[in-house]
Amino acid sequence: MRIGDAAAAAGTTPRALRFYEQRGLLPPPTRSASGQREYGPTEVARVRAIRRLLAVGLTVDDLASRPHRLDLLTEEPPRRCSDSPGLETFAPVVTARLAALDAEIARLTALRERLARHVAAGGADLPG
Repeated sequence: MRIGDAAAAAGTTPRALRFYEQRGLLPPPTRSASGQREYGPTEVARVRAIRRLLAVGLTVDDLASRPHRLDLLTEEPPRRCSDSPGLETFAPVVTARLAALDAEIARLTALRERLARHVAAGGADLPG
């Protein structure tokens, strides 16, 4: 199937497919005689797996660090990365992402508290 059909089947856009290919998350697809990208069910399943991982908070860079593990998630039923030894798992990546999210939550909480104190002290009208 062509890029537009594959993107629609995966719930994304052709631009996203090209971006995933550029970042190494999606292998370069085969090309038709006229040079158009051609995708099959395997690539669509991989894009769906990528989108699921992005939706739970991982980043493209996180996924790009372990692109060889993405295929495990396209199998039926999906396999856990830890079930396939010999290659690096996503565990360190997930741990690092959780630490980054915790740090961002702490930063935003401190910012919110500072703003709330400012308002409570009568500073509802911010300078500007």
